[in-house]
Amino acid sequence: MSDMSNLETDGVYIATDGLSYDYNGVTAVSKVGITVAKGQIVALIGANGAGKSTTVKMIAGALKPRTGRVLFGGRDITGMPAHKVVQQGIALVPESRLVFRHLTVLENLQIAGHLPRSRDRMKDSYDHVFQLFPRLYERRAQHAGSLSGGEQQMLAIARGLMTLPDVLILDEPSLGLSPLFVGEIFKMIRKLNQEGMTILLVEQNVHHTLAIADRAYVLEKGRVVRSDTGRAMLADDAVKKAYLGMD
Repeated sequence: MSDMSNLETDGVYIATDGLSYDYNGVTAVSKVGITVAKGQIVALIGANGAGKSTTVKMIAGALKPRTGRVLFGGRDITGMPAHKVVQQGIALVPESRLVFRHLTVLENLQIAGHLPRSRDRMKDSYDHVFQLFPRLYERRAQHAGSLSGGEQQMLAIARGLMTLPDVLILDEPSLGLSPLFVGEIFKMIRKLNQEGMTILLVEQNVHHTLAIADRAYVLEKGRVVRSDTGRAMLADDAVKKAYLGMD
């Protein structure tokens, strides 16, 4: 493994080295190394089953890696439970949203805002997420299960923001949404980043993703096979053919 002991001095928030994970004895991720610098949007792209979601779940503590390390701000958080990773400042908004359907919008936000890390600034957090998502303010008394898919995704992201993260991990935020909501979600991601939020983004919508990403990694069969700036990836013929349907 490479020496990652001084990464906190290089402006790197997240660094992984040699991350591997197996599902029932089958390797899903093998020796993945990525870095996410403060203030960046970093994207993981690749086909279904490439290991993108598994990678971010290991970073967020939802899965424990078989091998490798995860550093956050220079601190080793490898294998730390998810609730402790949130307290460190990393929030994962998982695929499929997973909102509390029988609770109201406001109650969903309250649960996240009551974490020790964020409870003292809950009012400011409400103001921020309702400014970012005016629809959620309009629907704050509705049960989350009554919201549209796009509104539920907004709620899932807002719930992550209520924890006051330093890094927001978004796993397939546009999955299953209408084109209108897809556009809104990507505008929101860009706005959050412009406000200073560091974002690690897993997405199937490769064109939208590379257009806003500072850096991107391509995963194939659980391995990183290439990395570059988002702009360079968009101009790469191999990427365009494989992921953008362009010859």
